[in-house]
Amino acid sequence: MPDSSPNYLISLELRELLVQKLGVLQKDNVILQQSLREQQTQTTAQTEDLFLELLEVADALEALLDYLENNPSPSPEFIERLPRSIGAVNRKFLSVLGKRQLLPIELQEGTEPDFNLCRVIDREERTDIPDQTITKIVRRGFQWGEKVLRPAEVITAKSDNGDVTTISTPELLTPELLTPDS
Repeated sequence: MPDSSPNYLISLELRELLVQKLGVLQKDNVILQQSLREQQTQTTAQTEDLFLELLEVADALEALLDYLENNPSPSPEFIERLPRSIGAVNRKFLSVLGKRQLLPIELQEGTEPDFNLCRVIDREERTDIPDQTITKIVRRGFQWGEKVLRPAEVITAKSDNGDVTTISTPELLTPELLTPDS
């Protein structure tokens, strides 16, 4: 039975070019594998650092809980220091997040909400401030770089008249205000 597989002839020039390109591809493959291993090692080290820092926060919380468990009637001095201690734990936790560019979204009560950064979860009747003004920040939001990871949750003012401006002083009603724009 004759061999039916086709035979291809390539020039020596083309053969050398193919061998050279295969060599380059093999080198690139080795470099990429090495780079991947280095990235995996770096990611593992960063993850370990994160876990160790979070364990410090957990240790601080555990120490507070242990004290409360072992002292059912804590001293007035402990109760007085408790908000500062919890604040220190919170600052440590926010520091851990900040090292990884996970930062709190800064909003102020009494300002209009930026709907890219926050979500209105409730409205409250208010006549002392403009409609849509933030009256309370219920839950802090966080950004990771430019990405909003969790929007802030806010309560805003709801005025009776909404966004409509009323003119109550008759002397302000000049002919220019009463003529329709054309």
